[in-house]
Amino acid sequence: MIHKNLALLSKKIFRLLLLIFGISLLSFLLLKCSPVDPVMASVDYDTSLTPEQYKKIAEYYGLDKPVIMQYGIWVKNFLRGNFGISLVYRRPVIDIIYERAGASLALMGISWGLSGIIGFLLGTLAAFTRGSLCDRAIKWFSYVQASVPTFWIGLIFLLVFSVKLKLFPIGLSSPIGMVSMQVTFADKVKHIILPVFTLSILGIANVTLHTREKMIDVLNSEYVTFAKARGENTVALFKNHCIRNAIIPAITLHFSYFGELFGGSVLAEQVFSYPGLGSTLTQAGLKGDSPLLLAIVIIGAIFVFMGNMLADILNGMLNPNLRR
Repeated sequence: MIHKNLALLSKKIFRLLLLIFGISLLSFLLLKCSPVDPVMASVDYDTSLTPEQYKKIAEYYGLDKPVIMQYGIWVKNFLRGNFGISLVYRRPVIDIIYERAGASLALMGISWGLSGIIGFLLGTLAAFTRGSLCDRAIKWFSYVQASVPTFWIGLIFLLVFSVKLKLFPIGLSSPIGMVSMQVTFADKVKHIILPVFTLSILGIANVTLHTREKMIDVLNSEYVTFAKARGENTVALFKNHCIRNAIIPAITLHFSYFGELFGGSVLAEQVFSYPGLGSTLTQAGLKGDSPLLLAIVIIGAIFVFMGNMLADILNGMLNPNLRR
């Protein structure tokens, strides 16, 4: 048994390494093929830059070498734990990630948990009231959610709750002009509410619709019919039979949503000017900052990979048939 677990772990680690290599190489080549000049972007496209200055900047960042050699140098430094220096911020990439990862993890973590809970509850409610007005309203709401882009929802939230009603700040993660020591927990909560709701809506629809279908299958099963004949009420049916069988596909689906969650955070952070990894990734891509972009892309790949792996582990714990 231990040998099998070690073999499985080794395969997953090997797949992760292949994933990191493939994504980093593809991202690096795509960035080099883009029309963005990283040297000019690093000086904010200052037209007074002389050819000598341009050459020195390129030499300093290693941009004067062939593309394959640049990637080889990056891989060598990455294996040593050196993520390089950001061309845009002129600081170590690891410091920038350390500063902004917390904000992104808070945003994605709260949104992920909220969307899973709301989606499962709405799917359960729709299944137990199937055919009613409540069921049709939940399905219509889910279809609209699944078809509306994240950035559009964020803009609507901004216009309604920030501009029109003035209930929440327009953006950022803290009040403008206030140092970090003066920012209270209440200020952070007030600034993160709209981004969290915008990002959580992205995952509610899928969980709701899948939970509804699975819950209906469970309610139509023979063992639930037998339980009803024994006199079990709705609460007992849900507790003893429905939740155990319907939550497994919901967990699998919700953990596989990690990829959309990371991509959605990029859009949400841009709309709300939220200083996280998503908005930093956008700036790195627009200005050709390859060290910063590759580091965030690899973090995203590991994030999605871990989500899928955790889904497999939890499914094995909840469903004994999957262990075999």
